[in-house]
Amino acid sequence: MSRIPWSSRTDDLSRRSRLIIYYVAGLAALVLLYTVLYNTGMRALEGRPQSIFRSFQTVTETMTTTGYGADSPWESPWMNLFMVFMQLSGIGVGFFTLRVIVIPLFTGAEVDLDSRLSRKSDHVVICEYDRDSAVLLEELEHLEIDYVLISSDEEEAIDLSDEGYSAIHGSPQETSAFERASIGNARAVITDAGEANVDTVLTVRSLRPDVEIITLTDDSSLRDVLLATGADSVLSPRAVLGERLARKAMSLYTSELHDTVGIAEGLEVTEISVSHGSPLEGVSIRNSRIRERTGANVAGAWIDGELQLPPDPDAVIGANTVLLVSGDHDALEELGETARPVRRRRREEGVVVAGLGEVGHAALSVVEEEADVPTTTVDVVDSPDVDVVGDVSSRETLREAGVEDAGVILVCVPDDSTALLTTVLARSLNPDIEILVRMSDAKATTKALRAGADYVLSVPRISARMVARELRGEEVLGAGSQIRIDRVSADPFAGKTLAESGISARTGCRVIAIEHEGELTTSLDPERTIAAGDRLVIVGSDESVQRFLTTFDVSPKPLEE
Repeated sequence: MSRIPWSSRTDDLSRRSRLIIYYVAGLAALVLLYTVLYNTGMRALEGRPQSIFRSFQTVTETMTTTGYGADSPWESPWMNLFMVFMQLSGIGVGFFTLRVIVIPLFTGAEVDLDSRLSRKSDHVVICEYDRDSAVLLEELEHLEIDYVLISSDEEEAIDLSDEGYSAIHGSPQETSAFERASIGNARAVITDAGEANVDTVLTVRSLRPDVEIITLTDDSSLRDVLLATGADSVLSPRAVLGERLARKAMSLYTSELHDTVGIAEGLEVTEISVSHGSPLEGVSIRNSRIRERTGANVAGAWIDGELQLPPDPDAVIGANTVLLVSGDHDALEELGETARPVRRRRREEGVVVAGLGEVGHAALSVVEEEADVPTTTVDVVDSPDVDVVGDVSSRETLREAGVEDAGVILVCVPDDSTALLTTVLARSLNPDIEILVRMSDAKATTKALRAGADYVLSVPRISARMVARELRGEEVLGAGSQIRIDRVSADPFAGKTLAESGISARTGCRVIAIEHEGELTTSLDPERTIAAGDRLVIVGSDESVQRFLTTFDVSPKPLEE
């Protein structure tokens, strides 16, 4: 078995971890040296030979100041001088231990976050990411992309560092912060500094003219300015979220299928929402006979806000159930038609856009461009694009906007509590309306589904997926999907059947295809034996896929490989 050099192992540790290791090793060496010298002195100078273990006890008592040696007094001047020196060095070691290890460990006082960083190379430097940093950092860790987050909020930086993320405190408008983040070895810089984006881009370019810069902004009008400043790509997550919500809504009026991911020729995966009035509503998955009727396979389902992989055959499909399905394009289109209500949305029923911020304006543009559907806009601030001025979480405002007769409402307000209340009120006013919701907190997605939303997208998840796609070219059911697809090595399961692998039970993921000698098989027999060299196509939530990768110690592969 090959051995990893000690220097390579310590290089992977943070500076603080290396300091602690060196300190413990040095302290052990010092105590050992003192023990040997003391044992020799007791025999040669004091004429009192004793065991090395007795000498070790005396040295330990002296250095820790719990005692000054049970062997006292000493007759030799040299032994007395040695004991005084050992006592003073013990006090020094104690102060050093308190200052460097004990105080930072238990109080966090004056924590040097830089010392916690491992050595970085080919990493990503992230500046002022304020869209739920943990979601993005977990996404990068899932993709095995190393990173350093620079935050001007010291408390946030400490909290993230304490949770195990690579974060430091500093201003991304100062070159020193980037130097501490090893900008010289970085592969890319991600900046989400709002109005300071331009300043940050210029600072980065002064240090690394060749590094890739990805800029996130909530103001799409600044795209040209940021590109001219030096950004290589500009992402507008809120605008993308609004566009995806609108396209999802427009699919209710047209037969077009959105956001499919091609796994191989003849195999695509997508999410399909079951609408109110659909023939599938109120039917169990077992009795829906989706495969027999359309040729599509149901890999999973979001039912009452919970992801089931695979879904319980007796689970009842509700009006806000989202099915995760695979199959060829025709099969998915046929299932999409089946999932729509028997009475197709009439264009005169129209769309209500609640909230005209960046998300709302992006959604409105898509609605106006892609379908001839009457649209009513609602916002608390009056502007030329606003039809109804008022609070969308008010029943009266929703009535004035025509929610009772509308076919779709896009809830695009930035406050999650307001969005949840608007969802509940809209459902109470019109049980048949399709409700598509934007959430600012990724954890609030389940709440929105339980409140009655038919489809939900969160800003943090959209942002993280867009960044991941820029860095790696990975497409996972579109940036806004709550489902991840990965192609992984099957070597950990070689010689086992699918049933014996325990993948679903241990991780919550589901295998939807197996690639064997270049051929992809989607009709999977639980008793099929997995061979070494095979690759599995798995689906699951972000958490379950991460659990799979960690449990079986495998790395994801881009779907196009």
